[in-house]
Amino acid sequence: MSVLDVAFYLFAIVTVGAGLFTVVSRNPVHSVLWLIACFLSTAGLFVLLGAEFVAMLLVIVYVGAVAVLFLFVVMMLDIDFAELKAEMARYVPLAGLIGIVLLMQLAIAYGVWEAAEGVVVAEGLDTIIVPPAINTAALGLILYDRYFLMFQLAGLILLVAMIGAIALTLRHRKDVKRQNVLHQMWRDPATAMTTHDVKPGQGL
Repeated sequence: MSVLDVAFYLFAIVTVGAGLFTVVSRNPVHSVLWLIACFLSTAGLFVLLGAEFVAMLLVIVYVGAVAVLFLFVVMMLDIDFAELKAEMARYVPLAGLIGIVLLMQLAIAYGVWEAAEGVVVAEGLDTIIVPPAINTAALGLILYDRYFLMFQLAGLILLVAMIGAIALTLRHRKDVKRQNVLHQMWRDPATAMTTHDVKPGQGL
């Protein structure tokens, strides 16, 4: 067993264990920390597979942004954990049934899995032939050369979805004062400001 195989089993065990503790942890903060450990271990698996670009995306996007955001939200919210656990206890049988069904599906898929014709299965990670081109450069050439139009259309669709979400959640209430930039720009100081000659000893 080579060093790569040992690293693979180590990352795999940490990933599965961290995912399990993410679900069963009683403290939400601990669950988020286990989730971060799961993401980091998964990034290590991607590095072993030669997909360092995907591994860096996983670390930067999920660990650096999403998981940290989850952690801040969980730590800032005032959650009644006793009431939350009482509500979750009602759905434990249903969740267990769904988990058993998923495990059965995974077992069935693993039992009938076989390599396709013409595919040579490597005996270990050290026997995998790495292509000469860096996968990051190859991915960039594919996105910005062959599928450039689709990539830009996907960005436009996300932009339209973001604008639609903002428009749907925008509510104008009469009891809330809002800034009117044009009204401020058209404001005439001569009509908006008045001067009073206050004599000594008198008020306005």
